[in-house]
Amino acid sequence: MDSDNLGLTKQRRAVLRVIRESDEHLTANEVFERARQVLSGISFATVYNSLRYLKNEGLIGEVRFGADCTRYDRTLKRHDHAICNDCGKLVDLELSIPDGLIKEAAKRSKFKAGSIEVTLRGLCPECRG
Repeated sequence: MDSDNLGLTKQRRAVLRVIRESDEHLTANEVFERARQVLSGISFATVYNSLRYLKNEGLIGEVRFGADCTRYDRTLKRHDHAICNDCGKLVDLELSIPDGLIKEAAKRSKFKAGSIEVTLRGLCPECRG
């Protein structure tokens, strides 16, 4: 999808470009630092508001790990993640979800099922040494 044809402000285009050009799952601070290289006068508040807008419009993904840890993802389709307990490295995984897992999780939690994501936590190859 071409961001120039979305009617986005130059600030939102800069933030979207940063997300789409990164192989990593960036934090808001990392997006801000990179967006400043694209558009020097951009503020953190503008980046933060742009991230929320782009996520709500379905142009970027959001990966949340608790209330205080959010990263942004260029991959929009359902996928899973592995995160390193030492350095915080976050990588995508594509796992097959067994039939019935969402229903079983909903039944046990008493939540209304929406979606399910698997997060593997451990040590990445670099931290494992």
